[in-house]
Amino acid sequence: MLGVAMKTSPPTGDELVLVLATLANPHRMRVVGVLAAGGRAYVSQLARELGISRALLQVHLKKLEAAGLVSAQLEISPEGKAMKFYEVTPFAVHLTPASIAAAIPTLTGKGADG
Repeated sequence: MLGVAMKTSPPTGDELVLVLATLANPHRMRVVGVLAAGGRAYVSQLARELGISRALLQVHLKKLEAAGLVSAQLEISPEGKAMKFYEVTPFAVHLTPASIAAAIPTLTGKGADG
């Protein structure tokens, strides 16, 4: 959904709100940190490493994926089990007062809480 990860132009106001709101949660920050440090991982592996339930992790992964900060790929193990692997999508948001001011005209009010 969010093009911040792939685009070279500054994020729109709505994209900026979405990214900041998504990263405002400590669990989601930890997910990004673990994936950035260790590469791709599947849900059970991530849940163990983070010390949270798979159900809670799935909620956070969905939000991270919707914001374009992680991507997922479904793979079949040699045993025939479906495993969803996640990895960080390279992204950068340069946050300054000027970048925030530039994003203001593009706000639609449909951001993370609108």
